[in-house]
Amino acid sequence: MNILVLCTGNSARSILLECLLNRDDRITAYSAGSKPAGKVHPQSLTLLADKGYDTAGLRSKSWDEFAQDDAPQMDAVITVCGSAAGETCPMWPGTPVRVHWGIDDPAAASPEDWDSAFELAYSLLLTKADALSTTEFADLSDQVLVNHLKSVGAPA
Repeated sequence: MNILVLCTGNSARSILLECLLNRDDRITAYSAGSKPAGKVHPQSLTLLADKGYDTAGLRSKSWDEFAQDDAPQMDAVITVCGSAAGETCPMWPGTPVRVHWGIDDPAAASPEDWDSAFELAYSLLLTKADALSTTEFADLSDQVLVNHLKSVGAPA
């Protein structure tokens, strides 16, 4: 299952979910942004490193990379911010299903609140990633997959 996680800046929420989803060896997750920040938010890197993730290859990138003919074909596209969810996306190779898992932007918090804001975003995304990891993907129709992804992404 190839999953593209989208956010506007691709520096916080989408990066966190990319790492969380990639813990499941049945999923290859990527992340991108409609208006990439150009760098991963330093608090994203700190939190992930503190939790034992390898952050060496993480980077903020444009969703245009995944609209190219030679891009990996996605099975699902998950938006994690309202801005990206409302934008007109490029045409993705294949016909991935698209769902929205809204999470407040921890980078919008004041710097003195980053620790708690990023921890909350991570925790909410972890719950969703863990729920997705129990899914048997083999014979799911697109509609069943959409419904399942929507239920996993529903606010707790």
